[in-house]
Amino acid sequence: MNDRLAQALAQVPSLLADHVLLSAAALLLGLCIALPLAVAASRRPRLRRVVLGAASLVQTIPGLALLALFYPFLLALNGLLAPVGAALPALGFLPALLALGLYAVLPILRNAVTGLVGIDPAISEAADGVGMTGRQKLRLVEAPLAAPVVMAGIRTAAVWTIGAATLSTTVGQPSLGDMIFAGLQTQNWMLVLTGCFASAALALVVDGLLGLIESGIAGRSKPKIWGGAVALIAGVLIALAPAFSFGGGSGQDSVTIGAKGFSEQYILARMMGDRLEEAGYTVRYRDGLGSTVAFEALTRGDIDVYVDYTGTLWTNAMRREDHPPRDEMLAGLSEWVDENYGAQVLGRLGFENTYAFATTQETARRFGLETLDDLARAAPQMTMGTDVEFLNRPEWASIRDAYGMNFADAQSFQPTFMYRAVESGRVDVITAFSSDGRIAASNLATLSDPRGAIPNYDAVVMVAPGRVDDERFVAALRPLLDAIPVEAMREANYMVDRDTDKASPSEAARWLAREIGLAAE
Repeated sequence: MNDRLAQALAQVPSLLADHVLLSAAALLLGLCIALPLAVAASRRPRLRRVVLGAASLVQTIPGLALLALFYPFLLALNGLLAPVGAALPALGFLPALLALGLYAVLPILRNAVTGLVGIDPAISEAADGVGMTGRQKLRLVEAPLAAPVVMAGIRTAAVWTIGAATLSTTVGQPSLGDMIFAGLQTQNWMLVLTGCFASAALALVVDGLLGLIESGIAGRSKPKIWGGAVALIAGVLIALAPAFSFGGGSGQDSVTIGAKGFSEQYILARMMGDRLEEAGYTVRYRDGLGSTVAFEALTRGDIDVYVDYTGTLWTNAMRREDHPPRDEMLAGLSEWVDENYGAQVLGRLGFENTYAFATTQETARRFGLETLDDLARAAPQMTMGTDVEFLNRPEWASIRDAYGMNFADAQSFQPTFMYRAVESGRVDVITAFSSDGRIAASNLATLSDPRGAIPNYDAVVMVAPGRVDDERFVAALRPLLDAIPVEAMREANYMVDRDTDKASPSEAARWLAREIGLAAE
């Protein structure tokens, strides 16, 4: 079997378990909301218009946006709950459950209302005529007649929910989307295809079993109904088995390592994971996290460790606009993290990954670009390409104001496609990353920052509050500090990002460990 396929398939069982758990819980939540509303709405035309309109409105919100909106909502709710000492997780399973549960409401609600309202009035009058109560009429007459239509809505909701659950990766909830997002970033198409195929297969199987139940209800065939129900329940339990068996040890010996959504983060996460496994820990990875999500997950203990960058934390988390010297920034950041969250900045890894405006050699010659001052003069004629976060980060506002930059257009890409965009001429300049091997591989020219508008971005190891006093945990990671030169990090990144003979993040992590003398040749 192809190595990449084997590595991709090895990730499926645990991620499938998480995906099934989330999808099943969200579908049940949608049912609990939609069915009572449908019964009430079928009897009250005004209420019907309101609830169907509200459900339709939720459906117009993009899935990613709906997932993200629950983060500030839960934070605000936690503020209200703080006086009583309660708190809800703002990341991971809960926000994903709430968002997907709302997404499942519309098809169930619409079909249920249609099924109940479409019942022949003569049948309803006959039920009233024999003296049935409202509950008896619903249970014995209306529900059986509307059931096939309701089941069609449940099937639609199930397929939508399973597909949308892949987006839960962005809020820190494991799913088959982990494979898709990681594969897109590292251009590991086998990983992407495996994640997509597993999600599609799950949706088709669930839809088929629900269809069998629907057919049984329509034909009043108990074998079909029970056969579909038993197969569905058994399939869910089998899929969930890895979730219950994961770990193989105590919670204290199981650690979760976070990573943002680009190759360097995947490599460093695997490098830390290798060392923690050698120290006796069972390791799980949470990939594809956004900057805010990763930091929040660490402070709440949802992840135990991850790599961040001083400039990112200084501007995003601390909301600071000044740019102090490197050591002063690290000291201030360490003190702030400790005092406010009880977490720890363990130390620098030894390299910096700062933003670096880059362009092709031809474009640099044509516009005479050497510094960001030169770029500011040419910007009105140019299109800028950035990663998906940059235009909304404080760093961009600082750079824009310092140099008075005003580009003709700006486009956002996943980092992999951002480099392709500047190579192909779709954009003229990109906000590259200084430790990225693709700068040299693509022979891009980087522009200097004479006004010092770009903060320091030293890579640092962030340790969660619950692991700060774990001496074995900290001792396993400490040899990485000040051990990784930027040249080695660039080469490791390029091993994953190059077009041919690509390495996996795990392979690049092992190479990097050997390169810096932390593993045997």
